Amino acid sequence: MSNRVLTPLLMAAPFLEAARCRACASRRACIYRGFALSGSRFARSAHLAAGTLVLMLVALWAPGVVAQAPSGTPTFKATAIDTAAAIKAAADATKAAAAVANWTPPHTAWGDPDLHGYYLTATYTPLQRPAALAGKAFYTEEEALEVFKKAVEIDASVNPSTVHYDWKEYAMDGWQSPVRPNRRTSLIVDPEDGRIPPLTPGAQKRQADARAAAQARNPQVGVQTLGNLYTRCVTGNNAGPMLRGGQPGSDNGAAGVTAEAQIIQTPGYALVMTQSNDDARIIPLDGRPHLPSTVRNYLGDSRGHWEGNTLVVETTNYIVPGTNFNGGSAGLKLTERFTLVGPNTLRYEYTLNDPATWTKPWTAETIFPRIEPPLYEFACHEQNYGLMNVVKGAQTREAEEAAKKGSPR
Repeated sequence: MSNRVLTPLLMAAPFLEAARCRACASRRACIYRGFALSGSRFARSAHLAAGTLVLMLVALWAPGVVAQAPSGTPTFKATAIDTAAAIKAAADATKAAAAVANWTPPHTAWGDPDLHGYYLTATYTPLQRPAALAGKAFYTEEEALEVFKKAVEIDASVNPSTVHYDWKEYAMDGWQSPVRPNRRTSLIVDPEDGRIPPLTPGAQKRQADARAAAQARNPQVGVQTLGNLYTRCVTGNNAGPMLRGGQPGSDNGAAGVTAEAQIIQTPGYALVMTQSNDDARIIPLDGRPHLPSTVRNYLGDSRGHWEGNTLVVETTNYIVPGTNFNGGSAGLKLTERFTLVGPNTLRYEYTLNDPATWTKPWTAETIFPRIEPPLYEFACHEQNYGLMNVVKGAQTREAEEAAKKGSPR
C-alpha cells in the first residue's frame, strides 16, 4: 500500500478505535492500538469517527490525495505501556503523600471541608491478611514496593488461553492507573489479625440454606433468581464499601478496572457516584432520620454528618437478599469515613456491623488517590449478552438433564 493511502489510514485509526469502544468507563487515557487519547480527545474522537471513515474511503479510491499528519499528534503515556514506569510513578506518589503533614483541607463556600473531586478506588491489597503473614500488620517500605511490583507484573501479564476483554488495550488495567503501594498487609485493620470475624450460627445456617437451594435448582435458570446483581446490571461493584480488589468476599487483591468515584458537594448534601454501572448515592447531611425499615434500596439509605474534617456516612436498609455482603442480614449497617489527608489523597475507612451475621464488627481502611476528570459511564444494560447467554445456557443444560432422567434406561 502506498504512503498516500497509508497516511490517512493511520490518522483514522485512533478515531475508529474510539468509536468501536462503546463505553471506555475509565477516566484514564485510553490506548487504542498504539495511540493515546486523553479524556477530551476521546470525546471528540467518537463524534469525528464517521467523518474519518469517509476520509479513509476517499483515500482508498483516490490515491492522489495526500494527507498531512495533524499537529499535536498524541503520544504514548509511559505509565500506561511500561510497568517499570508505572511502578516508579506509584512509588513516587506514595512518598510524596507520606511527606504531607499537618495539612488543612480547603473548605467550601458554605464552610464544609471540601472533598469534591475524582478518586481512584483500586487496590492490590487483599481484604484479609494472608495466613503466611499472620501477626504482621505492616510491610517495610522495601517489602511493600516489592509486593506491589509483583502484583503489577502479574496484572500486566497476558494469558492467551483466557478469552475476555483486553483491558490493557484501553489502559484500563489496574497497573495503568495511579494505584499506589500499601504498607498494610490487609485492608482489614480491626480485628487486629486482619481477618473477617467468624460467622454467627444464624449466618452459617442462612448460607447453608442458600447453598442447598442452589443445588436443588440452579439459580441461573432465571433472571429474577440469578444472584449476581452485577451481572444483572442492577448494581455495579460499589453497592456498599467503595473498594475494588478488597471488596468483601474477594481476597485476590486484583486492582480491578472501572474503579473510579466522584464526590459532589452542595449545601446540606453529598453525592457519591461510583463506577461501574453509575451507582449514585445522595447523602443528606441535615440530621434527618433514616427511612423506615420497610423502605429499602439496593444502595441502602445513607445519612451523613461531619466530625471535624471527616465526613461520616451511615447506610442501612439494604435489600436482602441482594447487597447483603457475605450473607449479611437485613440489620446490616455500613459506616464510612472520608478524610482528605493531603491535596491528592483521600483516606477511606469503613465498618460493617451486623450482629446477626458476624460475631463482632470489622473495619477496613485504604487511601484513594485523586485523579483527573471526567468519570466515564459504564453502560452495562446496553445489549447485556452476558446475562442473556448465562440464563439461556442454564435453561438449556437443565432441559438436557431433565430429558436424560425421563428417557428409558
